[in-house]
Amino acid sequence: MSANLATESTTVVATRQSVLNERHRALGSKLDGEIWNGMPLPESYTTNADDEVVAVRTRAGLYDVTALNIVNVTGPAALKVLDKLVTIDVTKLEPGSCRLAGEVNDAGALVDDIMVICDAKDTYRLSHGSGATQTTLAELAKGEDVTIEQDLDVHILSLQGPKAIDILNPEVDFDLAALPYFKHVNTTLFGCDIMLSRGGYSGEQGYEVYCKAADAVKIWDTILEKGQPFGAIACSWNSLDLTRVEASLLFFPFDMPEGDTTPWEVNMHWCVDEDKPGDYIGKEAVLNLKGRERFKQIGLECDCKTAVPEGAKLMVNGKEVGVITSPSYSRYLMKSIALAHIKPEYSQFGTQVTLVADDEVKARIVKMPFYDPMRARTHPE
Repeated sequence: MSANLATESTTVVATRQSVLNERHRALGSKLDGEIWNGMPLPESYTTNADDEVVAVRTRAGLYDVTALNIVNVTGPAALKVLDKLVTIDVTKLEPGSCRLAGEVNDAGALVDDIMVICDAKDTYRLSHGSGATQTTLAELAKGEDVTIEQDLDVHILSLQGPKAIDILNPEVDFDLAALPYFKHVNTTLFGCDIMLSRGGYSGEQGYEVYCKAADAVKIWDTILEKGQPFGAIACSWNSLDLTRVEASLLFFPFDMPEGDTTPWEVNMHWCVDEDKPGDYIGKEAVLNLKGRERFKQIGLECDCKTAVPEGAKLMVNGKEVGVITSPSYSRYLMKSIALAHIKPEYSQFGTQVTLVADDEVKARIVKMPFYDPMRARTHPE
């Protein structure tokens, strides 16, 4: 992620700021060029990103993920508009739940991935990255009784790791262990009104705190204070990228470099409800593209002691068959790993490939995710 975000930041101007910036600077972040969705990112701290990964995997790590875009969609036509936007059946979402959804264009290609958060049947929030969501929403809302506005005040603090529940459970007025994955509640934390959801981007059991900007510093400081006996630390976005690659979680648009990637080509079949009634943007196209994948999303273990280059070509018997999308060297797993795209006929587990960049590197296709292959951390029985 760091290379991708640094590239983007050369042409994007900061239009938003986290109120936690002074905390990030005190931890060693320069906040001088890493910009995503208009917000400078704490891409690195003086602590080592690999050590931060260890904290997340064994204790707890606290991230500031306020750079996500949060859009409020409210009013009598909110459900109607959202159901035209995404590939899931929004009518099935109950208050207090959320679900990841795909957004495709008229050609059936992904243009964003979205977390649809349902607070009531006429009140929703969308959490999304840097895709086309807000532009498309504005078009769909024309003539409809719906209000759409980006929440520029909300701050999102993500506490990830096996000790996250031990840190937060004593501070809330309900049993946090009973909160299912992708569910959320309105509650208070350290005297502040928040929304608390179970989820994250690390492949660990974790929780996300949605709060007002005025409360973010207090909550950040108090989580770290309460978490100190459990070994919790603040963590940078570089470590977040390491954990998400280990967990084989995709990042739009960098894991969809073709520009016309379909959900079927990146194992996002779960974000398309094929039996969804009614119409939505790109419905006919995306359903017709199932079974016509030009490539498959795969995971690679590479025979080297560093991360392989992003964009490196995959070769089999001298023929170009794919490309690296998200590489990483995982010190936690002691492996060089990568997310990649490859032609379907070469996508079987165990297939040997050669990566061609500055040097040639041998690699093989393995099962994903690389870390916690049964996803027992995020979906325990």
